[in-house]
Amino acid sequence: MSELQNTLDGHIARGTAPGIVVADGDRSGSIAITSSGDLSPDAIVRIQSMTKPVVAVAALRLVQDGRLDLDAAVHDWLPELRDRRVLRTPESPLGDVVAAVGPITVRHLLTNTSGYGMTTTPCPLHDAMVANRTEAGQEAVELGAQDWLDALATLPLMCEPGHGWRYHHSFGILGILLSRLVGRPLEEHLAVDVFEPLGMIDTGFTVPAEKAHRLPAAHRHDDEQGLIEIEPAGAGFYVAPAPFDLSHAELVSTAADYSAFATMLANSGRIGDDTFLSEDLAAQLRSDQVPASVKTPDSFFPGFWDGMGWGFGVVVHTEGPRRGRYGWSGGLGTDFYIDADGSFRVVLTQVEMGAQVMGLFADLS
Repeated sequence: MSELQNTLDGHIARGTAPGIVVADGDRSGSIAITSSGDLSPDAIVRIQSMTKPVVAVAALRLVQDGRLDLDAAVHDWLPELRDRRVLRTPESPLGDVVAAVGPITVRHLLTNTSGYGMTTTPCPLHDAMVANRTEAGQEAVELGAQDWLDALATLPLMCEPGHGWRYHHSFGILGILLSRLVGRPLEEHLAVDVFEPLGMIDTGFTVPAEKAHRLPAAHRHDDEQGLIEIEPAGAGFYVAPAPFDLSHAELVSTAADYSAFATMLANSGRIGDDTFLSEDLAAQLRSDQVPASVKTPDSFFPGFWDGMGWGFGVVVHTEGPRRGRYGWSGGLGTDFYIDADGSFRVVLTQVEMGAQVMGLFADLS
């Protein structure tokens, strides 16, 4: 039995997750899938924030085609976000605002520096986001894309665009922008422009009803009850048809599908002999794009920026023995990373992120 199998089996025995799937690959396209517990190797799982690199690549392909500019103002497609107001401080009352000096750009969305994002401390803006159902969490989105954007547009920015880093919401905005640019829901565009060329046959915003048996339950660790189910197997929000436009939402995928995506990135944007994403744009994606001035302790969780940067949709190791590694995680216990030598690993569970899952990721890093 391999060391990897022993590690996975140990975590299953300790109750980290009901099931774990790991895919290992490299630039050659060779993929080895190892599983333990009751998560099938072909399970279609909720990848949550691992959607962000996919949306980033979709945006960069439009940049590559000359249809989008990284420094274009987003209000050219999203007039709802024209003439933004900015809180004087992130903790200020909602009415204590000033006019934004400049517009939100596509680059700001890709780097989480739009001024929209998760709050890290209690404040009036956090309360307002909860009230209008735009606050991010592990649960599925409550509003369709247009209603979500309209609600977000009523709120001030937490910081001047380009001058602060806040997680999550920029990529929902980016998804809506892309859908308007191409003139169709983001899911349709991704299916044709990303999923089909890469062979990602089971990736989308929902699971077709005929494949619903491959959608596992999602769980959360509870101090008293252990693992508790928070989303059902084979049912619920992620089973088609979607209740509304999900251009701002997050994907489901499989170990094989996401490995195909990682293989393309590991090959600097190439699929075999064909260029899927230009080498220059692939290099920008995996390079730190965030200035030191916005890497403040209050922008995310403590220690997040230690030896780290942010590219386009991915975290980047800028120092230490893993320098050059990049990737990202999803809130229901999914993770992927690509090393400088082109090897990669995809880890899938369906357990909400916490100490146990983070321990699994550490053991698999």
